[in-house]
Amino acid sequence: MRKTLYIVTMVLGMFGFSSCSDYLDKESDTELDLKMVFDDKTRTEGWLANVYSGIPDPYLGYLKYAGWEVLGDDMTPSERYRQFDWKVIPFILGEWTTNSSWDGNFWANFPQRIREANIFIQNVHALNEQGITSAEVEYMKAECRFMKAYYYALLANTYGGIPFAPDEITPSNFNLSDLMIGQTPYDQVIDWCDKELQAASKILPAKYTEARKYGRATSIMCLAVRARMLLYAASPLVNGNTDYANYKNDKGENIISQTYDANKWRKAADACKELITEAEAAGYKLYEVKKSDGKIDPFMSYQDMMFKRFDDGNTEILFARPGGCDYVEYEKLATPLRSSGNGGMGVTQSLVDAFSMENGLPITDPASNYKEEGFSDADEQRDNTDWASLCNGGSITRKGTYNMYCHREPRFYICVNFNNGYFNQEDRVYNMFRGDGTETDNNGTHDAPQNGYFAKKKIYYKDNVKQGSYQYRPGILYRLGEAYLNYAEALNECDPGNEEILTYLNKIRERAGVRQYTTGNTDDNYIHVNLDNQSEMRNLIHAERRVELNCEGLRYDDLRRWKEAEKVLTGPFYGMNANGRDAASFYKRTEYQTRVYKKAFYWFPIHQSEIDKNTKLKQAPYWN
Repeated sequence: MRKTLYIVTMVLGMFGFSSCSDYLDKESDTELDLKMVFDDKTRTEGWLANVYSGIPDPYLGYLKYAGWEVLGDDMTPSERYRQFDWKVIPFILGEWTTNSSWDGNFWANFPQRIREANIFIQNVHALNEQGITSAEVEYMKAECRFMKAYYYALLANTYGGIPFAPDEITPSNFNLSDLMIGQTPYDQVIDWCDKELQAASKILPAKYTEARKYGRATSIMCLAVRARMLLYAASPLVNGNTDYANYKNDKGENIISQTYDANKWRKAADACKELITEAEAAGYKLYEVKKSDGKIDPFMSYQDMMFKRFDDGNTEILFARPGGCDYVEYEKLATPLRSSGNGGMGVTQSLVDAFSMENGLPITDPASNYKEEGFSDADEQRDNTDWASLCNGGSITRKGTYNMYCHREPRFYICVNFNNGYFNQEDRVYNMFRGDGTETDNNGTHDAPQNGYFAKKKIYYKDNVKQGSYQYRPGILYRLGEAYLNYAEALNECDPGNEEILTYLNKIRERAGVRQYTTGNTDDNYIHVNLDNQSEMRNLIHAERRVELNCEGLRYDDLRRWKEAEKVLTGPFYGMNANGRDAASFYKRTEYQTRVYKKAFYWFPIHQSEIDKNTKLKQAPYWN
């Protein structure tokens, strides 16, 4: 009985009832409680809002709680944040066991939201006199179907094998043994989610005209979740991965398929293309800022894409977190201590190195003109942007900037704060050298940037932490730019040589202000690539994802699904020498951290307490 009443109790409390105890004495009162909720418009909408409440926060949530940014190789917090309960920091150092707690805790949280969705679907009904029509009821039921599929897709992507009873509402007279079920094979969960997302997409609108419904599920959100989910399901981690031959459920079934299925890439490509077609038909497009001459401003476009609302014209957003995000704490982490921030959130040297040069070539290409010694002798200006004058103190870089940071592509300057870079909040340049009056002058506390860089992406240039002034921004979870890259990747795997691979890569590169790819000759506007060389194109697509989608919570899953995490996330991590007191000692690639990534870490473990309670559960591979 108490299981059944748990959510009722929670919701009644949410709606401000002075006492819930009267409703918990007898089973007959359970139905009365539900009737009270679903006979009232405000309470009904509040219940639905709670179904949405498990959606992760792509700001502080992706950092501290779920930890995707910390687990990947884009962002790097100070190790001393662990004393403030950053539970994921020990994980990257190899201190991760089946008894480790994790603040994301999808295993406990998402089933609650799924159960709430089931109760909602079973009990919601029209309240015409209060403004809930039967048509609105059908929309809300479809929203719950979407949310269930979304949560199950995240559960499967996090844990691999999960208990799966999508329509179950535990009766009040349950037997505990009935709840102890084993895990369903990964592909079966994905297939169910696929069907549910398609079905919901056929009911829901592509977008809403009412501002109060911003963030509510749309057909485009359904297709976006489906497309990414199927891309992941086609990838090496779960598509015929024989490393998991012994990973079986209580029925002896393989949880991860042992047979490679090339058609999964085709299915993913088709899903991505359907998303793009439907989204563009509904008016979604890449966000662009144009200069007075009508040309794309790549700096302003890439920067403002993370800050502009959907109703301000940012129709690149496919799925944003309803209810907002904790971007205030996020910004404090990447703001210097002496400017009222915490000053410990940086980016890795490997991310710095991932950005191309201004000419669109990687820094490893001899023709890129990359330099890792010396300093610029003049301020750097560019005529393709107004960003320098509007947002960066009048120049791209300043005289005396280390050449590593000069003449890089536009996205670099939107994502990385480096020494001698402009700090808008105080109209000065960053001084990362250790010593009095610098960003690292904090008596050796946790607030020092541990590798000489601050994170910059998603930090609004006009915000002022010292004054407590912050610009609202949407919590973007899925955007059209990712859909283009997802499609290019899936198409390269199932149909190498297809010209649309370049079409969609180049849409991203055009907005980014770097030379596009061509099968023709290299010139001032294009770089030659071998479209028919699947391996070469795979590397280019992966590199483009690393840059375009950096610090958006996707990199860790990319490394996992490509089975590259053990290689990339193990060993020394580098930055500049944060202990350097002058240019000669600071500008040196310096190891600041040694990370450990074991084969087990590809999947989050089921907490040992859950294994102890339910003997039918099988721990994720290599954890035992």
